[in-house]
Amino acid sequence: QVQLVESGGGLVRAGSSLRLSCAASGRTARDYTMGWFRQAPGKQREFVAAISWSGSRTVYSDSVKGRFTISRDNAKNTVSLQMNSLNAEDTAVYYCAADSNRGWTMDSVSEYDYWGQGTQVTVSS
Repeated sequence: QVQLVESGGGLVRAGSSLRLSCAASGRTARDYTMGWFRQAPGKQREFVAAISWSGSRTVYSDSVKGRFTISRDNAKNTVSLQMNSLNAEDTAVYYCAADSNRGWTMDSVSEYDYWGQGTQVTVSS
């Protein structure tokens, strides 16, 4: 069993930066693909970024590519999402997720079997 706890959300102005963190419990979490998803009011949960268990492969959605960076520290069992040049369209609840099966595509909600409770990110324009 893996538990995920996100932190780092908040209210910022457009153009600002935020860094989200996800702390994973459970010794095996470092073997899992980790991802970040977000969900805005009235919209479906959407993929943001993912990183393979070794950190050698990362995947980003087109909407955040070049602005967001995902990273992980397996020694500390943490995954981070550095978000730069934020805009109002980035406003959402951000969720950390873990995929124990390490699926290849890494960008599908259905691939992930563990989820955090979410952290709110609000960007004012």
